[in-house]
Amino acid sequence: MIQEPSRKYRPISPVRLEDRQWPSKVISSPPTWLSTDLRDGNQALFEPMNVERKVRMFQELVRIGFKEIEVGFPSASQIDYDFVRRLIDEDLVPDDVTLMVITQSRTDLIEKTVDAVKGAHSAIVHIYNATAPVWREVVFGMTVPEMVAFIDRHVRYVKELTDARPETRWTLQYSPECFSMTELDVSLQACQAAIEAWGTGPGRDIIINLPTTVENATPNVFADQIEWMHRHLTPREHVILCVHPHNDRGTGVAAAELAMMAGAQRVEGCLFGNGERSGNVDIVTLALNLYTQGVHPKLDFSDINGIARIAEECTGLPIHPRHPYVGDLVFTAFSGSHQDAIKKGFAARDPNGVWEVPYLPIDPADIGRTYDSLIRVNSQSGKGGITYLLERERGIQMPRRMQVEFSSVVQQHADASESEISGQQLWTIFSDTYLQTQSEGATLVYYGHRLDDDGQSIELDVSFRGQHHRLSGNGNGPIAAVVDALGLPIRIDHYEERATSAGAQAQALAIVEAAWPGIAGSAFGAGISTNIVTASVLAVVNAINRLAARGCPVMVEAQDATA
Repeated sequence: MIQEPSRKYRPISPVRLEDRQWPSKVISSPPTWLSTDLRDGNQALFEPMNVERKVRMFQELVRIGFKEIEVGFPSASQIDYDFVRRLIDEDLVPDDVTLMVITQSRTDLIEKTVDAVKGAHSAIVHIYNATAPVWREVVFGMTVPEMVAFIDRHVRYVKELTDARPETRWTLQYSPECFSMTELDVSLQACQAAIEAWGTGPGRDIIINLPTTVENATPNVFADQIEWMHRHLTPREHVILCVHPHNDRGTGVAAAELAMMAGAQRVEGCLFGNGERSGNVDIVTLALNLYTQGVHPKLDFSDINGIARIAEECTGLPIHPRHPYVGDLVFTAFSGSHQDAIKKGFAARDPNGVWEVPYLPIDPADIGRTYDSLIRVNSQSGKGGITYLLERERGIQMPRRMQVEFSSVVQQHADASESEISGQQLWTIFSDTYLQTQSEGATLVYYGHRLDDDGQSIELDVSFRGQHHRLSGNGNGPIAAVVDALGLPIRIDHYEERATSAGAQAQALAIVEAAWPGIAGSAFGAGISTNIVTASVLAVVNAINRLAARGCPVMVEAQDATA
């Protein structure tokens, strides 16, 4: 039996803000965004990213459009220090992107942190200390005046070190950790101490970051706290008011939205809400929420699938299939009434008018998704068991996104035949869709290959629109070598292989998901052979033929000699 909560938990006290203004505000412009995927998000992983994965994530964040990126905790991790140095020493930071590094308030850690970003054209040094009563009294044993003096001393030390390096444009960010659990007058004293020690004024702004380090109240309470600070911080015109919401109560996005209405100008978070405990605020959801209200977030999420795959690979964390906007199933309707409403909505909509389709708050095409999976059969439709039948009868296991795509193909056949789809019919549909794309007149037909001993160089015998070619390519594996040999700008988003049965004569099934730059969605291809490399080449070729059928400008030219 759950305990009586009133005896164990202390509810947060409401803010006395009788004339609050935020409830009547409307968000009309995006905040300044800071991604903390490489710091706060990274330290929450089972296996933190190595330098190579961090570089890949950094480059993707830059491509999306982030202008401020928190890149690590260089005083606490040698990997973080080496990563920050690599970004600067190898000139990987665009001129319009500012790095942020975080440090605890200790002189030796501050020194190493400033040293980590020396030579950067612009940098933010993020310094923090806990301010809530249970932290300052129990953990650190400080009075409020002692804490204020502590902040003053360490901010002045940051100023001294950064003033000595004028080649870099420096900004200070100060965070009263556990702000949402701190008395407002104490938070104000802490922030004003940092503002004054930094010498804030014309040409010398400061970022005051107010986190829900542990989310502990409803979003409206946080909004009241932000509006109170917004009114009392001075000189307000030189303070960039920032929020860093966590998601312990599951309301991080709402807290961020209300905080922006209350005066916050900047938001910190992670792409898909990664972070310690329940995560940081989900920037993708927050940004696309703005987009659906007619406010461009100034971040490019037009290829949300590609971003999701990179994030999954770099973090090792899967994205939930019902995650807002990006989940594999968020644009999929199983319910018959939903299917009917969506079909009617598409039939009635004006392609040049306002987006109004039942159950779809955003046009999937705007974020690089397709309509193929909107209507999907399942067991409740009387035509289901697709994946179950394929696995039981043929040993075929499809990744979730392929299941979604294939179910829409089966739906079309089921609707046309107006009858149940048998296991044999299902296999025929699968084969025609993913395995047998190389019929007469196909864009690309595969005849054979030769692979070197290390598996990194390949020669292909293919025909392209009826003309035979012999192509050669190199890569860090057979798939990469095949793509190199074909010379096409395709991106392989997913690859997997497995045996379709047990035993020495079992056939290998290879599945690839390929995308073409500038074309929405992706295409799956599959290959089956007793040789896994042959199955992999067939899968790539079949995926390319499916992309060509969608209008992708596939063009293959001989690189060695025409056979």
